[in-house]
Amino acid sequence: MDDDAATVPVPDRDDENFWSTLTTLVEPPWSEPTDDDTFTMDDKVLEAARALAERISTRALAYRTAGKPFDAALMASPDVQLALLRSLYETRRSVDRLAESAATVAGRNGANYTQLGAAWGGIKRQSARLKWPYAVVKKSAGESVPLRYAGGSAVIHHDPDADAWWYTATAADQREEESDAVHPTSAEAIARATEFLLTHPLPGRPAPA
Repeated sequence: MDDDAATVPVPDRDDENFWSTLTTLVEPPWSEPTDDDTFTMDDKVLEAARALAERISTRALAYRTAGKPFDAALMASPDVQLALLRSLYETRRSVDRLAESAATVAGRNGANYTQLGAAWGGIKRQSARLKWPYAVVKKSAGESVPLRYAGGSAVIHHDPDADAWWYTATAADQREEESDAVHPTSAEAIARATEFLLTHPLPGRPAPA
C-alpha cells in the first residue's frame, strides 16, 4: 500500500487541479485493516455505545438524580447491559446511515456497485445495488442529482447553457448555499456540496479539521 500511496497525486487546495484530482477514483481505495485496527475500532464503538447507555439507563439516571457518580462497576448490572444493548442497536443504525451517505457520495463520484460491494465486506454487486439502490445513478445531461450527507441535503443541477454543474445545499445547521454554474463535472459539484455539508454540522458538533 505504501508503494500505491506514493503514486497518488496530492495537490494543495489552491491548486487548479485539486478538484479534478479529488474526484478521480484511486485504486486500490484502501488497504485491509489489521487486527489492531479492528480492535481499536471495537474500543471506539464501545466507548460511544457506553456513553449513550449511561444517558438512557434508568439506573444511571437514578444515580444522577441522587447526585452520585456512575461507577464503572455498575456496568455489571443486567439492566445497564440491556441499556448498552439498546445503545449498540442505535450504533448499528448510525452505521447504516453513514454507510448510505458514503456509498452515495462514492457512487455519484464514479464508483460502481462492484466497488461499493467490495468496500462493504465483499458483498456481490447485486447485493450492493439492493442495499443502496440510489447510490449509483445513470445521469442524463440535464438530470438533477439529490444528495444527503452529514445531516444536510443538496441537489446538483446541470446548466445546459453553460454546460456546467451547480448545486443548492442546506446543511444540518440550516445554513444554505447556492453555487454558480462553474463546475465542469457533476463529480466536482458533488464534492463541493459535500464539503459544504461537512463543514456546517449541527450546532454543538465540531466541523472536521
